[in-house]
Amino acid sequence: MARIAVIGAGMGAMAAAARLAVAGHRVAVYERTATYGGAVRRFERAGFGFDTGPGLLHLPAVYRDLFVKTGREPLESVVELSQVDPAARHVFADGTAVSLPNASRAGVLAALDGALGAGAGERWSAFLGRARDAWDRTRRPLLEEPLWSDWQVLGREPYPALPRRGLFGRRKEVTDASLAEVAAHELKDPRLAALLESYALAYGFDPRSVPASAAVLPYMEQTFGSWYPRGGIRALADALYERCLARKVEFTFGAEVTRVIEADGRAAGVELRDGGSAEADTVVAGVAPQRLTALLKGAEPWGVDDVRPDDDAHRRTPGRFTVALALRGPRPADAAHRTVVHAADRAAELSTLFGAGGQRALCERPTVTVLRPDDPASRPDDGHEAVTLSAAVAPYGEPAEPPGGGSGPAEETAAQAAAADRLVAAAEAAIPGLRERVLWRAVLPPVEGAAIPGPALAGAGGRFLRPGNRTRIPGLYAVGGWTHPGGGLAHAGMSGALVAGLIVNGDDWRGSE
Repeated sequence: MARIAVIGAGMGAMAAAARLAVAGHRVAVYERTATYGGAVRRFERAGFGFDTGPGLLHLPAVYRDLFVKTGREPLESVVELSQVDPAARHVFADGTAVSLPNASRAGVLAALDGALGAGAGERWSAFLGRARDAWDRTRRPLLEEPLWSDWQVLGREPYPALPRRGLFGRRKEVTDASLAEVAAHELKDPRLAALLESYALAYGFDPRSVPASAAVLPYMEQTFGSWYPRGGIRALADALYERCLARKVEFTFGAEVTRVIEADGRAAGVELRDGGSAEADTVVAGVAPQRLTALLKGAEPWGVDDVRPDDDAHRRTPGRFTVALALRGPRPADAAHRTVVHAADRAAELSTLFGAGGQRALCERPTVTVLRPDDPASRPDDGHEAVTLSAAVAPYGEPAEPPGGGSGPAEETAAQAAAADRLVAAAEAAIPGLRERVLWRAVLPPVEGAAIPGPALAGAGGRFLRPGNRTRIPGLYAVGGWTHPGGGLAHAGMSGALVAGLIVNGDDWRGSE
């Protein structure tokens, strides 16, 4: 029985902890905050409840496998999961609206043809066919296996090359297209382009620079579906925490790790801010690379030939500006769980959000995601409704009060109030008369450095890969959204599976068959 110290209690870290405990190890988790779940938080006030991190689960098979491998009770016995249908309603800048069925390619094709005109569905379906090629080529190396030592081969673009006319009209194949170029070349409709680019934006990617392989994001969602657990995504974190406790994982909250102890050339434990320490045979770090470097007192966790962390990613990665709305009046029976209200000017939004000209802010009319779960756990009674609005925005400001049933966010600043007003104005395209229904609202601004990158992607010379789970220091592993296979609920769960597999089976392990 090895002693394993886990730094952080995010979803990836807890997934690793549960699997390692089942393998017979003694696992202790040290979390600097008062709770678990990482970005999966919930804000509650006056009988209303709001997810303040991810709002939906994609690839539920990742967590089904986790619960099967760590106990007798399957996921559905501890979390009430339901498919969200329609998966999303989209309201475009010209006022056109379309509801996309959940996990139905034929249904999506018909819906797009009906809303955007004949041929729109077929163009989207053909695009998803090419996205499947990219998915098939990268699913194992970018989701189910530890990062390859020869990771450079993943820098090649897996999305089928785009045909273009070159010099003197000669046809040539372009293999380094961006997602925005794919949208323009293949979809030939600004609304379809906005639909595609919204998937990239939701993960914090700039569609103008992210590689075409980001096409796997809509493919993944539209193939495997969108799911919602009763009680919100926080219910999934609760279930995983309870599974860890059932497997005898020990948690210490309010315990900030300040150093990874090294002895005889390997990780040997952790030091805590209160002066305490804990010996360990293996250390699993569920923290951002910059913090891991600090815990190593400036030593680099990864070697010169490894995928290296992007030191500026935490500054460039957009955060989410979230507004929780408590509404009077019942939720209409036909309301979509998720509505995406697209920006009035896509180019202006991207330019503002990703810093062209040195300006990084919330544009005048941003893309807003509206979540309206049909969940009694989110509201005090059926005469009220809980709605969450969110938009991508450059991180700024000081941390707000952590959501979760306490005093809640601090009072709005003037800038936050103005930004919240913009989100509410945009959301009225999805909820007519929204302003008149608001009982109260709470604003949760993004925090500098708090955003987690999206999932790892192939292509672009490897610039969108994440550092591997193995570090150059024996006995020290990295887990969570900042490392392979990247951010997102499903990817966090897989990160935990990969780290546990490496520790249990050895560093030569190549993933489950």
